[in-house]
Amino acid sequence: MEQKFCQSCGMPLTNEILGTNTDGTLNEDYCIYCYKDGKFAQDMTMEQMIDHCAQFTDEINKQSGQNLTQEQAKDMMRQFFPHLKRWKK
Repeated sequence: MEQKFCQSCGMPLTNEILGTNTDGTLNEDYCIYCYKDGKFAQDMTMEQMIDHCAQFTDEINKQSGQNLTQEQAKDMMRQFFPHLKRWKK
């Protein structure tokens, strides 16, 4: 099965962390941390989201087997995030 990513923060999606729509059904585009009850949990810009996600660089490194610095992680996010549904222009 193809790996899906949250279309807001880029986190790999699993059924356990899918966001929810207003009717309580699961939303397959966003994680529960970004999207709950049919609304985005945080009102922020893409750059603010990148800064927020950079806090989790250690977790990203653990899951991916990489050894990125926060700045390297931010650079990668700046390339990846514009392709996500929430940030596409």
